[in-house]
Amino acid sequence: MNFKKLPAWAYSIVVMMAMVTLSACNDDDEHPNEYVNNWIETNMDFWYYWNTTMPSNPDKTLAPNLFFESLKNADDRFSWIQENYQELLNSLQGVNKEAGYEVALFRESADNTTVVAQLVYVKPASPAETAGLKRGDVITHINNQQLTTDNYRSLLAATGNDHTITYRPLDLANENFLPVQTTTLATVVYAENPNFLYKVFTHNNRKIGYYVYNLFSTGPTQGNTTYNTEMDNIFASFQSAGITDLIIDLRFNSGGAESATVNLASLIAKGVDNTKVFTYREYNALVTRAIKNDPDLGAGFLDVEFTSKSQNVGSLLTNSRVYILTGTRTASASELLINGLRPYMEVFLIGSTTVGKNVGSISVFDENNSRNTWGMQPIVTKSLNSLKESDYSNGFTPQIAIADNNLIVYPLGDERELLLSRALQEITGMSDPGRTRAAKTWNGEVGHSLDLKRHTNVLVIDEPDQQQLIRLNNQ
Repeated sequence: MNFKKLPAWAYSIVVMMAMVTLSACNDDDEHPNEYVNNWIETNMDFWYYWNTTMPSNPDKTLAPNLFFESLKNADDRFSWIQENYQELLNSLQGVNKEAGYEVALFRESADNTTVVAQLVYVKPASPAETAGLKRGDVITHINNQQLTTDNYRSLLAATGNDHTITYRPLDLANENFLPVQTTTLATVVYAENPNFLYKVFTHNNRKIGYYVYNLFSTGPTQGNTTYNTEMDNIFASFQSAGITDLIIDLRFNSGGAESATVNLASLIAKGVDNTKVFTYREYNALVTRAIKNDPDLGAGFLDVEFTSKSQNVGSLLTNSRVYILTGTRTASASELLINGLRPYMEVFLIGSTTVGKNVGSISVFDENNSRNTWGMQPIVTKSLNSLKESDYSNGFTPQIAIADNNLIVYPLGDERELLLSRALQEITGMSDPGRTRAAKTWNGEVGHSLDLKRHTNVLVIDEPDQQQLIRLNNQ
C-alpha cells in the first residue's frame, strides 16, 4: 500500500506518529539510516499483524533491511523488505528479469553432493523457449560450475543475469537423456502470464477440464484484457464444453493477489454469488478498530465476498468436487483458494503437502520521495474461510500424496504426466489413462527456482476500491 494513499483514518495516525518520531532528531544529528528506519517503524507499529510484539527500543542505526528484520515476530516467516519498491511491485505481478524457465533441484545421488536442476516449465516467448529448452531437460552446470549442495543457491541466483547452462536434453520418445549441450541464455524483463495451459479431456461419458495456473496475478491491462478476463474466458470454454469434472494445477503457484484468488474461486465454487463470504480478514486490534469506526469502511470491510460469474462451472461438477494438484511450493493465495472453497464443495488434493501460509500482506512504500526508495511487504492479516477456519499453518495434506520427482517427466497437459494421470485415474476409474510411466526417481528435492521470486509465498491484500481510499485521504 502506498504510504501517501492510506485511508484517511490510517494516514492521520501514521503521520502523527511520524511527526513525534522525526521531531526528536535534528537533520544534522540524524544517522544515515534513521530517516528510513523511522518510516519503517511507524508503518509497522500501525499495520503489522504482530505489532504488539515489536521491540520497544530498536536500533535505528542498523541498515534498513536489518532494522526491518529486528522488528519481526519469531513466527513471521513471510514479511520482507527491499531497497527498490518498484521492483517489489513488479515482482508481485510476475514481472522479473529472467530467462524464462523454472527448475526443481534434486540431489543426483544420496552418495554425493552433486545437484541437478530439472526444468519444470518453460515460459512462452522467453529466451529459454527460443533456445529450445523444454520441461524435463536437466541442468548440471551454471556458468561452467557444477551444481552442488553447497553452491546451488548462489548459482541459481546468478540466473537473474545473462548466464550459460550445461544441460542434458530429455529424449522423451526413448525415455533417456541426450549428450551434454551448452547454451548461453540472455535475461529480459519478463511479464509472466499465469494462464499457462488449459484443455478438455474426454473419457467415456466424462469431460474433464484441466487448467494450469502458475501465479495469482491480475496483470497489466492489454487493451481491455487482464489476466482475470482471460481466466473468465477459459472457464466460459469449459462451460461450453459441458465439463463434468475440473482439475486445477497449482503445483507451481506460490501465491499472489487476493483479487485474482477471488476471481478463480468465483468461477469454481457451487452456488456462490456476491452475497456469499469467501474469506474473512483478521487484522491487529488497532487496524480493526480503525476500520470498524470509519463510516465509509465499517465492519463489512473485514469480509470478502465471491463475485457473481456467469462463467461459473460449479453446478456442472460431479459430486460438487474439484481436484487440485499441489506441489512443494503451493502456498499462500493457492492455500487461500483451497480453504475458501472447502465450505462450498469438496476439494480433493493430489500431490505434495502445501507450504502453510494463512496470512496476507500489503505493499508499503513512500512514493516520489528521493530519501526513501524502500518498499516493504509486511504481514498485516490472517485469512479465515466463511466458517472462520484457518488451521493450515502446517499446510494442507493431500488425499493422494505423490512426490513429483520422476526422472522422466511428460509435458504439462500430457495424459501420461504423473500428477495429471493420477487425477484422471481418480475421476474415470481407469487403471492408467496414459502409457506406463518411468519409475525411476531423483533423490530428495533440495530447492526450487520459485524461491527466488518475490511473489512466492505471498498473498497480497489489495483493497476493493483503491480510488475510494485515495478520495478519503484527500478530504
